[in-house]
Amino acid sequence: MLKFTKLEGAGNDFVVVDLRDGGAAHGSSPSPNDRRAAAALCDRHFGVGADGVMVILPPTVPEAAARMRVLNADGSEAEMCGNGIRCVAKYLYERDARMRQPVLPIETGAGLLRCGVTVDARRHVTHVSVAMGRPRVTRAEIPMEHGAAADRCLDEPIEIAGRGFRFTAVSMGNPHAVVFVDGDEPLLGLAQAFGPSLERHSWFPRKTNAEFARVRSPTEIDLVVWERGCGITQACGTGASATAVAACLTGRAHAGSEVAVNLPGGTLHITVEPGADGGYAGVTMRGPADEVFEGEMDLAALLVRAAQRGKRA
Repeated sequence: MLKFTKLEGAGNDFVVVDLRDGGAAHGSSPSPNDRRAAAALCDRHFGVGADGVMVILPPTVPEAAARMRVLNADGSEAEMCGNGIRCVAKYLYERDARMRQPVLPIETGAGLLRCGVTVDARRHVTHVSVAMGRPRVTRAEIPMEHGAAADRCLDEPIEIAGRGFRFTAVSMGNPHAVVFVDGDEPLLGLAQAFGPSLERHSWFPRKTNAEFARVRSPTEIDLVVWERGCGITQACGTGASATAVAACLTGRAHAGSEVAVNLPGGTLHITVEPGADGGYAGVTMRGPADEVFEGEMDLAALLVRAAQRGKRA
């Protein structure tokens, strides 16, 4: 039986599985580290239901407390997940006495990220602040296959499903295309209608996350995200970070000031740190992390049922 913990950060929910013993979690076989297994676990009708699986693995670098692998709801792998890493930090701090330190360094596909934990009187983690690293803003870093590799992509015109938009591209270790929306058109409707096409646009060889944002003021932004490999989610930590960076790049917000990014599932607080020569030294994301429940599942049986449904389809 596979033991797992369901956690959420601002409504972005995850199945967290600890594989640090080096084998399948608690003797389960097949492993939840498999992409087919991740997709089955995330199925909201036939599995546990989640936006992704956060697999905790032994670190490969000595300075890390643990390593996090991110598997999206469709089984694809992402470099990083901002809400997911907060949930992993909470899991590690509360369940492993060796991890009870104010800052947890966690290895990800986007590098080593440091997570500062805030705890209550019961030593339960309520919020996590993540040093997200330096934003990547050139087309080569994002990556994009359109325009000069060393150039930035700022308010670039693009046609998506027959409609023209302007977007700004940022990578937080994973790619983001941020569309700032004027007027009162619902952001959720835009994300649902145009997010899938933007995610798969030919300019993005690894696909992209798609953000539809409305700036209320230099310190407050409303945001809906179509996540690569997931679709609409209640929140996206890297998306909120990328949107704050894009707002700074285009003069809609200011580096050094905390920006409240309002998502359907809650608010994340993002600070873009100014750097040399008009660049940005890093991004800090602060937000909640909560446990939903613990459980056990027969993963082998779940995969058999998923394969049977696939044959019927």
